[in-house]
Amino acid sequence: MKINLKKTNSVPSDTNVILLATDAEKIENNILTKEEQSHIRENYNQRDIKQFIFNKLSHFVLVRIIPPENDDYKLWESLRKIGDEVQITLNAMKIKSLIIVGNEMKKEDILAFIEGIILGNYQFIKYLNNKSKKINNLEEVNIHSEVIEENDLLLQSVVLDAVIRARDMINEPVSFMNTKKLTQTFEEMAAESGIKIEVLNKKKIESLKMGGLLAVNKGSVDPPALTVMEWKPEHYVNQKPVILVGKGVVYDTGGLNLKTGPNMENMKMDMAGAAMMAAVIFAIAKARLPLYIIALMPVTDNRLNGNAYASGDIITMYDGTTVEVINTDAEGRLILADALSYAKKFNPELVVNAATLTGSAMRAIGKYGIVAMHSDAGKDMEALKISGNRTYERIAEVPFWEEYGELLKSEIADMKNIGPPEAGMITAGKFLEHFTDYPFIHLDIAGPAFTEKRDSYRNTGGTGIGVRLLFDFLKNKL
Repeated sequence: MKINLKKTNSVPSDTNVILLATDAEKIENNILTKEEQSHIRENYNQRDIKQFIFNKLSHFVLVRIIPPENDDYKLWESLRKIGDEVQITLNAMKIKSLIIVGNEMKKEDILAFIEGIILGNYQFIKYLNNKSKKINNLEEVNIHSEVIEENDLLLQSVVLDAVIRARDMINEPVSFMNTKKLTQTFEEMAAESGIKIEVLNKKKIESLKMGGLLAVNKGSVDPPALTVMEWKPEHYVNQKPVILVGKGVVYDTGGLNLKTGPNMENMKMDMAGAAMMAAVIFAIAKARLPLYIIALMPVTDNRLNGNAYASGDIITMYDGTTVEVINTDAEGRLILADALSYAKKFNPELVVNAATLTGSAMRAIGKYGIVAMHSDAGKDMEALKISGNRTYERIAEVPFWEEYGELLKSEIADMKNIGPPEAGMITAGKFLEHFTDYPFIHLDIAGPAFTEKRDSYRNTGGTGIGVRLLFDFLKNKL
């Protein structure tokens, strides 16, 4: 359920209130009685209790004390998690509307708390027959604060809506979110936001000789697509576009190198990179930011039938590179490589690629961050790390030494599509780098893109990782 986010200039006496404070001594006097304030001070100071609920019969007041942190970004993440805890309490109480009061809180602190509430409130229950017992009740959050402006809330609503759209795309089963439906979803988002869009169909892809995308698609009954979304407002500040490239494998069986059962269970999420990039450009356009952005999403599934591509095949890519297929489960890099080569025609300022690309990235750092590497984009990588801390979608940069590229050498083609098990996330990035001639950042989101059990405000299933990260990164280019 979408939550309406609004600013209010008053706090009616019969309204549900969440009161945020950094200290038990700094509680709003006009909201709580002296006895209630004394109760809070006593229990906070003596028993370290930080959350209090007062039932006023016609409404409730929830007080949450937020102890300070040494680092702002750790405080903001703590506030997101607290927001999630609070929304669970609110929904258990069947609350539909409330006002957040935090006059002594900083703007960034309040916005982080709101993020936790709204993202934690997310549900994917489309396929439940009895939704009434499960559905959250929270519908409206009002903010009473001198430091929060209407535009702050509008911007946050846009970004969080984009995250939720990415989650919805990822959580849909492939029986619904197949290649055709995913590209239709991109078209609907483009129409809503004013983005120019072109979907290259199989005939066009064949004419362009995109051998990677065509090879992966050979085992599918659904044709491939390459979606090109462009946001180019009148007065954009970057003369050359920033291009976002996202992997759109709507389901990955591994092809003829078939995945084992447990490793295939959640492969509907293998298009999380494409969902992420479509959501980012959607948010940029909805926010009307003066940035020139292009998103490229190659889309197919990776299935197996009598025509499926096989180990030992030699593929000729869009740029003419020949690739020896060693493993058909290393399919994402093949479709991304064609898109990255195609990006050259736009003469980009920077290209950022995102994909649920390798198990080695997941094994290296788990769900706690995004494995990243770059070529000729050091300044942007440092800015991305700062955004990673702000959004707590953190960046773990790995070495990108040229020796890793040597592990992809082939005796019978220009290169192989996979290297040895060691440093697999880096050799995958090196494969992609071969198809670039511009500043390039590669993000492997395999670890944090999907969670099998609830992870605070990241919820269950698709997390929408990377949307807040890249929006913050791009916004700060202004």
